[in-house]
Amino acid sequence: MASKLRDTTKSLGAGAMDVDDGSGGGGKKVAGKWPGFVHFFFVLTVVMCALVYAPRFLSPAVTVDFLGPRQPASGRMAEGQVRSVHGGRGNEGDALVLDNQVNSPCASMGAHGICCDRSDYNTDVCFMAGDVRTDAASLSFLLFPPPNGTANANANATVAEKEEVVKPYTRKWEKGVMANLQEVRLRAARPDEADAHRCDVRHDAPALVMTAGGYTGNLFHAFNDGFLPVWLTVQHLRRRVVLAVLVYNPWWAGTFPELLSGLSRHHVIDLLHDKRTHCFPGAIVGTRFHGILAVDPARTRDNRTLVDFHDFLASVYRDDGASEELVHTTAPAPQQQQQPRRRPRLGLYSRKGTRVIENEAAVARLAQSVGFDVSILETANGAPLSSEYAAVSACDVLAGVHGADLTKLLFLRPGRAALLQVAPLGVPAVARGCYEKATTMMGMHYEQYDAAANESSLARKYAADDVVLRDPEAAKREGGWDLIARVYLGGQNVSLDLDRFGDTLRRLHSRALRLPVAGP
Repeated sequence: MASKLRDTTKSLGAGAMDVDDGSGGGGKKVAGKWPGFVHFFFVLTVVMCALVYAPRFLSPAVTVDFLGPRQPASGRMAEGQVRSVHGGRGNEGDALVLDNQVNSPCASMGAHGICCDRSDYNTDVCFMAGDVRTDAASLSFLLFPPPNGTANANANATVAEKEEVVKPYTRKWEKGVMANLQEVRLRAARPDEADAHRCDVRHDAPALVMTAGGYTGNLFHAFNDGFLPVWLTVQHLRRRVVLAVLVYNPWWAGTFPELLSGLSRHHVIDLLHDKRTHCFPGAIVGTRFHGILAVDPARTRDNRTLVDFHDFLASVYRDDGASEELVHTTAPAPQQQQQPRRRPRLGLYSRKGTRVIENEAAVARLAQSVGFDVSILETANGAPLSSEYAAVSACDVLAGVHGADLTKLLFLRPGRAALLQVAPLGVPAVARGCYEKATTMMGMHYEQYDAAANESSLARKYAADDVVLRDPEAAKREGGWDLIARVYLGGQNVSLDLDRFGDTLRRLHSRALRLPVAGP
């Protein structure tokens, strides 16, 4: 995925995210720019942002964090008093379910304990139930025993002595990126450590520890590695969770404020720079992962699907805040309710740099001649994601060359829209692996147009009998991912065969006309 996120400088304003950085006065608005560097400058950028937004020390007074009116002092919990958090089924009264995963080893954990699920190839997730407090100096979460005189006063004696270590990112198999991520430590605390870890901020909701690092500067990875796994992990808590973020940085918060506030009703905690002791009734460190842009309903207690994630996106991005009325069936409406037929709308992503459609204007005219109303969608144009949601959700067909912008298929209307992905030479398998499954999970139609050698700009660089053109699969076996990234992903454009591509457009247009009429 080569596409980077847009520059958010012009689109922040009132949409900037509240972050609790330890400077007092609750959350503050932060805004920043998306730097125009390639990924290997990412860590340097984060360090620079951290220096600018370094926290100041708070007074030692205990505060209760909540996005809204501060709770009166009389409503605060006493030292050591915690809300019950357990691994049982359902949210009943004050009890909160931490682990929503079916058949998880942590699904039956009690009201006090530490449990880690390391069975997944992509991610580790740990859960802490009880009196959980942060230790900023060691980037640790400590589980303290219940108060003396309670039934579980000696509970820490049964908690494993072993310290658990987690890197909360969903690519644990990729050693290179994981090596640059911070470890979070979890352990049972001794009673004599309590005085050194008195609560500066007491929360009435559990923490979810996540990272804004890794590859999240790329839109595909921001959703696939970040927000979709976070939603999978905490959606059952209904915003009753505190996001504690590693590698917090202003461009990330400024790009995704709607998602952050949709996931949590509390201030975001800048975990690396907030030196206060935060206290929680529980914690989740790491996030679940069901596959590339995937939600497996069989793995969640409440049988969530990718359409549910789409509905979540609709709820945070629609201008009027209303729930989106989705068409989840292709059954025709009664004849008396039929509306005048409109021309189907095709949104065509216009890339810059690499994987550009060189005859884009001719392709747009072709689509119009087939019968589509065509919208040219710019990549990284500085528009907020809410406006992009509006543009994409109005499309019957979303089309474009393989790239991160096609992640916005999540904005399309489930049950009726279609995705048309153009796969450049040598890229078909990668392209299909990224977006086909998500498209079908949303009940939409997936179409892939595989560009031939004569449609690739590589034909101007290599001889006709060169293995790069003649046999891309053999070239990839020999050159590996470096060749794929450098030549097939980063080194070619396409000029589409209008006759062949026209056949694809006509099939999609015919399909769109067969669907029941929906609103614009």
